[in-house]
Amino acid sequence: MATGVPPLSPEREELIALYRGLRVTDVCDGMDRCGLQDVGLMDWEIRPLWRDLEGFRHRIYGFAHTVRFRPTMRRMPTGTPEEIDREISRWYRELARGPIAEQIQPGDVIVIDAQGVPETGFIGSNNALSWMARGAVGAVTNGGCRDTDELIKERVPVYSKKISRGIRPGRLELDSTMQPVTVGGVWVRPSDLVVADGDGVIVVPIEVAREVAVWARRVADGDRAGRRRYYEMLGLPLDETVKPLG
Repeated sequence: MATGVPPLSPEREELIALYRGLRVTDVCDGMDRCGLQDVGLMDWEIRPLWRDLEGFRHRIYGFAHTVRFRPTMRRMPTGTPEEIDREISRWYRELARGPIAEQIQPGDVIVIDAQGVPETGFIGSNNALSWMARGAVGAVTNGGCRDTDELIKERVPVYSKKISRGIRPGRLELDSTMQPVTVGGVWVRPSDLVVADGDGVIVVPIEVAREVAVWARRVADGDRAGRRRYYEMLGLPLDETVKPLG
């Protein structure tokens, strides 16, 4: 990531350090042990746009920054292409901003509730980079993303339900930011902890995040030790996934 990206606060870094290296399945198992079976697991249709099997750069560990859009009841005025272009710019400024740049904190995961809006790419190659420049670590939506070739090349961690091509003007308006949303069947509140990898997305209620991390790490270390034995038995070269989390 670029050197100009602001660092996490010490409080956030301390909590993220407990999760870094954990898989969604480890966190899910930790939630089970805390009596939270089937809590926080987003629908399997919300998937990673890309996967990095060397450095796992597609994984997300961060804090929910929630945004909700809603279908518009307005129609884009007719006119010349130049007039419509000006109206598109106005719509972005006045009706469909989001997330609000000034609200983004280092370590945020942009979680967008698309409210079933059709054919709109909520996460694109330009706006996603602007969020990352402010310290966001990825984005999740029950809607679509666009500019996917560039998003993959830019290595922006994106989890979405689909790929969409359209823009916001003429289709939707901003409903709210930093309010609870429902994404993938999960109630997500601002600052809840979000973990995502190739298996999908899980949201940990912030009140139990430390307890869940303790159990998730126990599960992960047990799994790593077991797989290490099989690696050695099968003559596989040891990699980071079979080393203790520490």
